[in-house]
Amino acid sequence: MADLDGLKVSKDYHVEVPFANQKGFFLKGINSLDWGMKKHMANIFDPESGNTVMFAFDHGYFMGSTAGLERLDLLLPQLAPYVDCFMGTRGAIRTCVPPELTKSVALRVTSGSSMLQDDLSHEVVAVDIEDAIRMNADCMAVQTFIGGDGQLSSLDNLSQVINAGMRYSIPTMGVCAVGKDMARTDRFFKLATRIIAEMGVQIVKTYDCENFEEVVAACPVPIVVAGGKKLSEPEALKLAYGVIQKGAHGVDMGRNIFQSTHPVEMAQAVAMIVHKGATDKEALEFFQDATHSK
Repeated sequence: MADLDGLKVSKDYHVEVPFANQKGFFLKGINSLDWGMKKHMANIFDPESGNTVMFAFDHGYFMGSTAGLERLDLLLPQLAPYVDCFMGTRGAIRTCVPPELTKSVALRVTSGSSMLQDDLSHEVVAVDIEDAIRMNADCMAVQTFIGGDGQLSSLDNLSQVINAGMRYSIPTMGVCAVGKDMARTDRFFKLATRIIAEMGVQIVKTYDCENFEEVVAACPVPIVVAGGKKLSEPEALKLAYGVIQKGAHGVDMGRNIFQSTHPVEMAQAVAMIVHKGATDKEALEFFQDATHSK
C-alpha cells in the first residue's frame, strides 16, 4: 500500500482519508433535509461542536441607532473571528459587512414595527426570496408573536418564508418574540417553540426560562437562545453555560456582546462555552485576564 502525503492508497485505488471529526455532524431534524439545506446548516452550526455563536445586530430595524452599534463597519470585522453567524438586516449587512468576512448570515426578513408604537406584533415579509438568494443567506429570520395581537399575521409571514425557503433550500429561523405582557414561563415557551417548529422551520430562536431543558426536549429542531437584555458579564456567561448544558445548540448574543465593556473578549469567552465546553467560571476568568490591562 502506497503512502501519498499521509493518504493511504490501496492497489484498488481506494483512498482512506483521516477525518478529524469521526462523530459526524448531527442536529435535530437534519436528516430530513436535502443537501442544500444541510450545507447552510453546516455553515451556521460548527460541525465539530454542533453549536453556533450568533451575533445579532438587527436591533436597528425597530429601535433605530442603538448604543454600541453606531459603527457596525468597525465592530463587525473585529468580532468576525470569534462568531459563527451574523444576524442582521440586508441594509446593515450590505453596507457594513465586508464580503471577505466569510461568516454565515442569518438574514432578518420581516419588518414593520418601531419603538414609536405600543404594539410591535404587526410585521410583514420585507425581503423576498430572490434577495435572500442574492445575499447568499444561510437562513431567513422571521419574528413570530405567539399570543400577541399579531399572531395570525406573523404565522402567515412565517409560512410564506418557509415555503419560499423550501423551494430554494434555504433554512428558516423562527424567532419567538416575547411581548411586554407575556410571562416568560416554561409553559409559554413550550407552546410557542413547538408551534413555530411545527410550521416547518429548521431553527428556533427563543429565550431561557425555568425548566428550559423541557422546552428543548419538546422542540424537534435546534434551539438557539437569545441573550436578551444587557446583563453583567458574569450573568451573561452563566446564561450561555446554562442553556448549552440544557441542550441548546447555541446562543445569539447581541447586547451582551456589543454593549460589553470589551466586546471582542466577551465574544471569545462566549465561544469558549459554546464550542469548547468551558464553564462560565472558566470563561469569566479568561475574560478578566484578557481585559485586565485594558
